[in-house]
Amino acid sequence: QVQLVESGGGLVQPGGSLRLSCAGSGFTFSSYTMSWFRQAPGEERELVASITSTGNINYADSVKGRFTISRDNVKKSVYLQMNSLKPEDTAVYYCNAKHWRYGDSWGQGTQVTVSS
Repeated sequence: QVQLVESGGGLVQPGGSLRLSCAGSGFTFSSYTMSWFRQAPGEERELVASITSTGNINYADSVKGRFTISRDNVKKSVYLQMNSLKPEDTAVYYCNAKHWRYGDSWGQGTQVTVSS
């Protein structure tokens, strides 16, 4: 059973930084594409960044140059380093694990609020 637990969210001022973590269990972590999505109030959930099992990385245009996704297959964790945060980055951030055969699973989400 796939389990994903996010942590690291919180309140930060504009221009600040946060590092989100997602710990996975119950699946072969290294073979999954791991992604971060976010959902702001009244908005659809959107892809922020993804990293495949082979290390290919993709970012949403809105976060390129500010956010960095990484993974540690030994620790079964994926991270999102967020710098130069803006108020429009405020959202609930979700971790996602996806496999071509087994489908995808979601974490419970962690709130990120960027405000002065």
